[in-house]
Amino acid sequence: MNKTEKQAVVAELTETFKANNFVYLADTSGLTANQTTRLRRMLFEKGVSMRMAKNTLIQLAMQNSGKDFGDLQTALVGTSCILTAENMKSPAQAIKKFRETSPAPLLKGAWIHTDVYLGDNQLDALTKLKSKEDLIGEVINMLQTPARNVISALQNNAGNKLAALVKAIEEKKS
Repeated sequence: MNKTEKQAVVAELTETFKANNFVYLADTSGLTANQTTRLRRMLFEKGVSMRMAKNTLIQLAMQNSGKDFGDLQTALVGTSCILTAENMKSPAQAIKKFRETSPAPLLKGAWIHTDVYLGDNQLDALTKLKSKEDLIGEVINMLQTPARNVISALQNNAGNKLAALVKAIEEKKS
């Protein structure tokens, strides 16, 4: 690979890092060509982009992206592939699913909205992350619960008792 080709790869990776808030690094060494093809196909179906590159080029692109990848750069050892997706859990879920039939790929690390997860032992945690929309939904549900309880109480016998109490107070005032 000559200097011009390396610069083109770095520029492309830089744009990838700028455009994504979720970056995974995985080690696919040990996979056969058939397994790699199956992995790529499964990742494509799940909306995950996979890109192989040299560690030095990945590191340069991370530095050029303007984002702070923190300790994720320490995971750039050996064979590295970059996984990106619109959904932050998709790469982790895809790796976990593929590993039901194969010991690889291994998760080297992930960068999710400035948080760094290093090591394959973080795979389960990454598959359970909740998106911003999930968290907002949970908060809305928690806020609606007291209102539902009041409405339910008013509709049940407690509501009848409350209505009778209000009526008795009105009659007493008049």
